[in-house]
Amino acid sequence: MSEKPPPEIADIMRVSSHREVYEPCDDSFALVDALLADQTNLLNHNPNLCMEIGCGSGYVITSLILLLKPKLPNNNVHYLATDTNPLAARVTTETLEAHGVEADVICTDIASCLETRLAGSVDVIVVNPPYVPTPEYEVGMEGIASAWAGGENGRSVIDRMLPVVDRLLSEKGWFYLVTLTSNYPSEICLMMRKRGYAWRIMVQRSTEEENLVILKFWRDRDEESLEKEASSSASFASEFSRSLSSFMEKQQR
Repeated sequence: MSEKPPPEIADIMRVSSHREVYEPCDDSFALVDALLADQTNLLNHNPNLCMEIGCGSGYVITSLILLLKPKLPNNNVHYLATDTNPLAARVTTETLEAHGVEADVICTDIASCLETRLAGSVDVIVVNPPYVPTPEYEVGMEGIASAWAGGENGRSVIDRMLPVVDRLLSEKGWFYLVTLTSNYPSEICLMMRKRGYAWRIMVQRSTEEENLVILKFWRDRDEESLEKEASSSASFASEFSRSLSSFMEKQQR
């Protein structure tokens, strides 16, 4: 009998849990689907260092490892996961162990203890941030609230995180981000464009409660294109809207 191939993503039944840790949900699944859709490119990308910011249950970082580890020739990729919730750090460790894979799991705010040491060296960053629009006082609360409370327009943590991601990413770095349409993802794309990044929509998914858009960013040093695209926020928003509509039409075919 042939040996059963290893799973390509985390087994939800082996994901650890705690009442104060965010469990895998539609946003987690959409982010992993984006990584699955980009698996061939990720393998060709041949990353040396991959990182998840806000690892929660560990479902996404475990899935990323399982997507890459068996198929990369050198298998020398290093994986990091951070979360501000110490219980999430523990649950992520348990999820990794249950799947027989390893990552360094660090309890920190975004990447505050790693930002200087890892500047310019991370090849892949994945983030499912706190994106739910809430009152500002809920942002950064202890426990599970830290996983979803995003402040005004759900952007408080996202906007604080983007400069950190920019500093961490290597020259060939890729950044995958979960957003809601209520986060004004076109504004996020424009902010990243002004920092020298190109973008594309990887997944769009509508649920009963939210409209998810998974974005991918990478460095693009075309100065002429950068100046032209970033010159008008209104035209950029229109471009994003057209891209999203086109993406949704392709999904429906």
